[in-house]
Amino acid sequence: MFDLEESKLQQEAIPTPEQQEPGVIISPDTRRKNRLPPGQSRTKKWPVLDASGAPSIDLSKWQFRMTGFIQQEKSFSWEEFCKLPRVKVFADFHCVTRWSRLGNLWEGVSTRTLVEQAGGLKPNCRFVLVYGYDYGWTTNLPIGDFLAEDALVAIRHDGEPLSLAHGGPARLIVPQLYAWKSAKWIAGVEFLEKDRAGFWERNGYHMHGDPWKEERFGY
Repeated sequence: MFDLEESKLQQEAIPTPEQQEPGVIISPDTRRKNRLPPGQSRTKKWPVLDASGAPSIDLSKWQFRMTGFIQQEKSFSWEEFCKLPRVKVFADFHCVTRWSRLGNLWEGVSTRTLVEQAGGLKPNCRFVLVYGYDYGWTTNLPIGDFLAEDALVAIRHDGEPLSLAHGGPARLIVPQLYAWKSAKWIAGVEFLEKDRAGFWERNGYHMHGDPWKEERFGY
């Protein structure tokens, strides 16, 4: 039987931006001379970590909702979401537990495209709260990080559909923050005027989560 997770084992050589096909968005951090943030070590595997285990997701009932400080609240079925314009993003992936998987190719819908589908932001929007299908899980981000050029809601990873263990059918990817901000099993986004702590943030994790500043815990 084909083992999808075994297919994610990387070779010794680290994938580089120069190896990517034309049109792929290159995350800025992949161009650093040293791609490992302080305190991180490279893994060639892709460890599975989450708060409560993978939820059961029925694609016929799956929805992605956008609410709050946007011009028009919006909801997509899985079929509708898959018809949206897609991008590919080459990015590194840094877990707060101190491992990094370097050189991932994500494919999905840019967060900027999603906001365009909702008619844009209201002027007072400053933050987002991201919701997952996993038992009420949430995480918060500044709107600037959520709308970075390399941020997307991914449905494919390294050329294959995103597995349930790694957040499939769709997960947020925000490469420039620690990976807990890249919410697995994304269900929707609430656009906010004021910041609001998510699940891990209420339990001691940093409100921002920049790996290059080692924003792991506290404010």
